[in-house]
Amino acid sequence: MAAVQPLDTTIAVVTPENIAFEYQLAGPFRRLPAYLIDLAVRWGVILGVGLAILIIGGMLSALSTFYGPLTFAFIVILIFVINWFYGTIGEAYFNGRTVGKWFCGIRVIEVDGRPVSPRSALLRNLLRVADLAPVAAINTWDPDVPPIYFIPTGIIGLVTMMMTERMQRLGDLAAGTMVVVDERKWQLPIAKVDDARVPALASYVPGDYLVTRKMARTLATYVERRHFLTPPRRREVARNLSDPLIERFEFRQDIDPDLLLYALYYKTFLADSMTEPADLGPLAGYSPLAKDADKPSGLAEPLQSAIPDELGKPAQRQPLQRRQTTQRPDVWSNASSSVAAKPSPLPPATAPAPAAPTSEPPRTAGDGQ
Repeated sequence: MAAVQPLDTTIAVVTPENIAFEYQLAGPFRRLPAYLIDLAVRWGVILGVGLAILIIGGMLSALSTFYGPLTFAFIVILIFVINWFYGTIGEAYFNGRTVGKWFCGIRVIEVDGRPVSPRSALLRNLLRVADLAPVAAINTWDPDVPPIYFIPTGIIGLVTMMMTERMQRLGDLAAGTMVVVDERKWQLPIAKVDDARVPALASYVPGDYLVTRKMARTLATYVERRHFLTPPRRREVARNLSDPLIERFEFRQDIDPDLLLYALYYKTFLADSMTEPADLGPLAGYSPLAKDADKPSGLAEPLQSAIPDELGKPAQRQPLQRRQTTQRPDVWSNASSSVAAKPSPLPPATAPAPAAPTSEPPRTAGDGQ
């Protein structure tokens, strides 16, 4: 027998940009207060505007009897327009919210996560009368009252919401909409990072730098699509964002723009989710900061063991003096991302110490003075 799944009122929506949003559906007990508030607002507007029309019509009726029936016609039209189009105007032009929905923290959206369109808002509000059926007559409880059907029960809308996955009433099913709680949790697709320089460079991003939601979406979209771009095209696209970041982080100007955005993506989405810090290996000795451009790298092993194959093979080891005064300029630069580029010679981990003298140098006549 299949396992019983727990009741869940959340639904995931994936936009065309491959960004996933999780929405909490608004149930009938959260939508009912919003409907009652909107009902009170509608009749409040009707009474306010109707009273103003009556006052103006009464003043004009003193001049002519024509304005009496005209005032009554205006009030009937006012009741019809507000009752039928109040929800349409509010949802279409205020991001799926009416006064009641705003007060209760809910709103209407399309089933694919887009904002509700005026057409959908009109359709779902026109079919509200069907969702409120059947109606109960007041004379059921008081035979002396004329048979006026005034109290809607909303049984059809309630049953429809209970039988649909997105808690949609008939108007929502026809318009392709749903009502959600206006507190959404969004998640961006996570890409696999296969470049060892990425966590090394990410460790130099300042800890107080906060990535905005718009920036996070941009990073996720860029990393997802960068695999379809050539390295020169990656750098061209990434440079628009990387130049101000390089200046803010005080990085070297030859930092690869593509590598910088990749590292910022790693720090934003992957670094916090890892149980253990990334092993930087020999890359831990390389600093992308501009102030460290002339400092020794401090490598203890060849760089080839930590950087992908496209960086090329390391050359022969060089003397210790060159190791202490030279830092590889192409570890973080554009050249390291090119297959044709070859890295500069790698310094040795250790260097032989100079040979000790076998005998004392000859003393001169002035040595003892």
